[in-house]
Amino acid sequence: MADPVDSMLDLMRRLPPTRVEENINALIQLCPDYADDLLGSVDQPLKVHTDRATGREYLACDYNRDGDSYRSPWSNEYDPPLDDGTTPSPKLRKLEIAANEAFDTYREMYYEGGVSSVYLWELEDGGFAGVVLFKKVMNPSSPDDPSGSWDSIHVFEIAERGRQAHYKLTSTIMLELVTRQNEKSEETQAVSLGGSEKRSSDHGRKSSGEVSLSGSMTRQTEQDWPLHDSSSHITNTGRMIEDMEIKMRNLLQEVYFGKTRDIVYDLRSIDDLDKARRQRELQKELVGFIKR
Repeated sequence: MADPVDSMLDLMRRLPPTRVEENINALIQLCPDYADDLLGSVDQPLKVHTDRATGREYLACDYNRDGDSYRSPWSNEYDPPLDDGTTPSPKLRKLEIAANEAFDTYREMYYEGGVSSVYLWELEDGGFAGVVLFKKVMNPSSPDDPSGSWDSIHVFEIAERGRQAHYKLTSTIMLELVTRQNEKSEETQAVSLGGSEKRSSDHGRKSSGEVSLSGSMTRQTEQDWPLHDSSSHITNTGRMIEDMEIKMRNLLQEVYFGKTRDIVYDLRSIDDLDKARRQRELQKELVGFIKR
């Protein structure tokens, strides 16, 4: 018999990424005994919470969750309050505070907005691990404006080896884009559907199309970096995350969006195909004359 967790993960890969939270909740209701395994294995869009003590926003995910409470990286307190919640050691907490300030600057440089959070925790083998989170949401200001969200989850493990440290980084980017096109209409439009009449009117506008693109990408890398002091971990992970985000950003643009464009062009060309064919034949003839 197949492992239930593997079956649920296999099912999640085939369900629409825009409804991942709804699908996870449905699976948890069916198999509540595997809730922690499922939540720890499936990346969900990050949620923005507000620290009651400092008033600053932070990101909530499975890595700062304890039961139904989430720990803030700014005050180190859980919301809702939790007396016995897991917190990092004083030494690791000091590094966590410095990392949050450093990556908050990184967020402002590359995202010009959004929210970032860093969480650290000890490992059983003596090392430690952490996660760096970024989220930015683009809200439409009018019915014609596009909307979207970008979620970055960078999980890393660190093993110190004398004056060097080994870093293992797993990065996941979740992207959702929605474009809408509305046309002005001076009067209510009437559409006949199967003999019945359906009227649509939205303050003199009609919707002529909406396109939604969404998905996630995960990449992993391992590197060794020199270690001068504890603050070197922030510098080293920062370089790895910066390089990884740039690579994945370019991959999204060049491969995924480029492939989508090519597929659309293959399905329906903008130009006259016969004209394009004649142009290609003319180019071949010109190349043939040049080679003679």
